[in-house]
Order: sequence, then structure tokens, then C-alpha cells
Amino acid sequence: MGATALAYTEKREVPRDEVDYRARAYGADAQPLSLQVVNMSAQGLMARITGDRPVGERMRITLPIVGVIGMEVRWSLGGRIGCELDRPIGMADYYELLAALLKGIR
Repeated sequence: MGATALAYTEKREVPRDEVDYRARAYGADAQPLSLQVVNMSAQGLMARITGDRPVGERMRITLPIVGVIGMEVRWSLGGRIGCELDRPIGMADYYELLAALLKGIR
């Protein structure tokens, strides 16, 4: 991997944790959506989704430990979306959430 590629991947402000978790979410139209959360941090997540969602769309996602959290789609490309959570998850709750996601707990 060249230095340019490495520099690009290092630009993220908050590191993400790799997960593989199927979650239920609701879009702005209140229709249920199925997301496959690929990675997340206490401030956001990336997920696979059928189709693209518009940037700026408001969504709600249900996660173990923390319950329902609002989020905004920041980017959408090829069936993947990046979302910023409305509020950061406290670190104690985040580590419990991460453990639950890695175990596949609903």
C-alpha cells in the first residue's frame, strides 16, 4: 500500500470498530428498513442497505443497550450509507453496545 493510500485511510477523526450486525431502522417516511451495520463508533456508523438513501435524510435505528437513536445520512454510495448519530453514545454504553453487537444480541 502506497503512502498516499495510507494517508487517506488515516484521515478519520474517530476510529471505527468493525461489526457485522443486522439492525432495524426507519427512514423519513417511517417505513422500516433493514441495515447491515458494518462498522461504527460512538458518533456514527456505516451500513449496507438496499438502494441508496438521500444525503441529509433523517433516520432512526434500534440498537441493543442504547435503544432508538436518531441519525443523519452523511453519504450514500452503492448500497452503503454513512450516518452521524444525533448524539454521541457515552463510552461505557458504547463498550457494552459493542460487546452486544459482536455477540449478535438483539
